Amino acid sequence: MGPKRNARDVTPSVSHSQTSTTSVGSTTVSPKAPSKSASNQNPADIALGIWQNYLDTTPQRTKLIDVFMAFLVIVGVLQFVYCVIAGNYPFNAFLSGFSATVGQFVLTASLRIQTNAENKASFGEVSPERAFADYIFGSLILHFFCVNFIN
Repeated sequence: MGPKRNARDVTPSVSHSQTSTTSVGSTTVSPKAPSKSASNQNPADIALGIWQNYLDTTPQRTKLIDVFMAFLVIVGVLQFVYCVIAGNYPFNAFLSGFSATVGQFVLTASLRIQTNAENKASFGEVSPERAFADYIFGSLILHFFCVNFIN
């Protein structure tokens, strides 16, 4: 009988009856260090492959949403940098503009998720028109609060 293991023990104890080889079907596999295979690529090739797959498989509507989301990120970063460099004297204006940017990004991400064809099982039968109407309604409410926050 082998020694008792503690629940915190991550390495299993090996008794004398166990060996270091594993038999799978008629093939015996010995554990050894992973070797580099010929299919390993450098990160630039992987990133290029991901980008090419994105360009080939993503619908034009989703690409347009992604471009708008990138624009919102750039605007948010520019607002934050301006606040750090020039100061934040009308702090309400900075908070309102920055929260409008972040809120619009979140609403746009929700629109992207709802209109993606691969997510139909998660959201049921939400039509793209209904998702866009919800997006417009949420955007109007968001901007109404942001404009009122400025004073």
